[in-house]
Amino acid sequence: MQNQAIDEVVESIAQSLGRDLSLEDPDGVLLAYSSHHGTADRVRVNFLLSKRVPADVSEWQLLHGIAQAVRAVAVPANEDLGMLARVCVPLLVRGFRVGYLWVQQQSSEDPASGILAALPAVRPMIDRLAELLLETDTASSERRTRREATFLAACRGVAAAVEELRDWRELGGNGPWRLAVVHEPSASATPTDGDDPLEAALLQRTLALQATVGVAPVLFSAGASGFSVLLCAAGIGPAALQQVLDRCRTVTAKRAGRPAGRIVLGLSGPVADPRDLAEAFHQARHTVQAAAVDPQLGDVTSYADIGVYQFLGAVGWQAPAHGSVHFAELGEADHVDELLPVLELLYDKNGSVQDVAAQLHLHRSSVYNRLTRIRSVIGVDPLAGMVRLELHLALKARRWRARPRFELT
Repeated sequence: MQNQAIDEVVESIAQSLGRDLSLEDPDGVLLAYSSHHGTADRVRVNFLLSKRVPADVSEWQLLHGIAQAVRAVAVPANEDLGMLARVCVPLLVRGFRVGYLWVQQQSSEDPASGILAALPAVRPMIDRLAELLLETDTASSERRTRREATFLAACRGVAAAVEELRDWRELGGNGPWRLAVVHEPSASATPTDGDDPLEAALLQRTLALQATVGVAPVLFSAGASGFSVLLCAAGIGPAALQQVLDRCRTVTAKRAGRPAGRIVLGLSGPVADPRDLAEAFHQARHTVQAAAVDPQLGDVTSYADIGVYQFLGAVGWQAPAHGSVHFAELGEADHVDELLPVLELLYDKNGSVQDVAAQLHLHRSSVYNRLTRIRSVIGVDPLAGMVRLELHLALKARRWRARPRFELT
C-alpha cells in the first residue's frame, strides 16, 4: 500500500509539471518513476532498466552538490553521458534526507528556470512524498545499514570502526558526546518462537530513525535486536529525550501493530573521544537495565542518577542469591509480599511515611504497623545505618537480577 501511494504521488507531480520524473533513495536506487511525458534520454532509459544510478552519472550529479543541497538544484546536461539537463529536488523530512526526485528537462530549449518556478505549486505533494518515504523501510537501505554497523562496531570498541567514525560529520569534529540506549522491557520479556532477530533489529532501527529525525541533539541512531543506541550531543536535555520517547511510543504502535509498553532510556556520561564510546555504551546499557527493573528511576535516566546500580553493574560483581541474612529472614516472613515493597519504597522516599502511604494507597498507620512487623522479624531497626544499607542494597540487587540482558553483536 505504501509503494502504491508513492507511485500515485510521483505520477500526480509528473502530471502537474508535464515532465518525466524518477525517484531514488539516497543510495541511488530507483524507487518509482512516472509515465513518459516527453523525451527520455539515455541516462533515464538505462536507469529504469538497471534500477540503479551508474557510477559515472552519480559522480556528475554529486559534482553539482546534490548530497548537501536542501533546495532544488539544476544539474546541467552531459553529452558524453547521453544526459539531458534535469532538476534535482532533495527530499527531506525535518532535516533528514530520504531521497531525490529528478525532473528531466525535455530539451536544451526547456530551461531549468521553468521547472524551478513551477515547483512551489507542487510543494505539498513533494512534502507528502518525503513523508511516505520516511514511513517505508528507509532504515534498510544499503548505505544506512553499513553506517549503523560501523557505529555499533565503534560502540563495541572495534578500532577500525572508531577510526572511520572520526570522519563522520555527525560527530561534529570534537566531543564530548553521550550515548543513549532505548529499550521496551515488556517486548523482550515475552519473546515468541517465531521472533526473527533480523526483523527485530530492523524494527528497532526504523523506530530509532523515525523517533529522532529532526531532534537536533540526537546526531545518529542505530538499532540492534531489542534495543536502539543514540549518539547525542553532550548537552542534550530532558525535553529532547522525552520527545524521543514519546515518538518511540507512537511509532511502535504504528510499525509493530500493537500498543507500546513502557519504554525506557538510559543516558551515559559524556565522552570526548570516539575510543571511549565503548565505555559510554557500557554506562548507557547499565542505566537502561536499571531503569527497566526499577520504576522509581523514571523512564529517562542518566548514569549519574542510578545510584547503587553503578556498583551492581560492575564487571565481575555477583549478588548472593539469598541477598543477606536479614533480607533472607524478611523474605521467609513476607508471604504475601507486603513488607519488602513498603521497606524499599521507604528507603527510596528518604524515610517519608506519608509519601509511601500515598504511593501505595495505604493509611500511614498501616505503614507504621508493617515497620513494626519488620523490626520483630529481624530483631533490629530497619532504619539504622548499616542495617538500612544492607537491606536497601539487597532489595536493589534482587531487582538487578531480573534485568533485561542484551549485547551488541
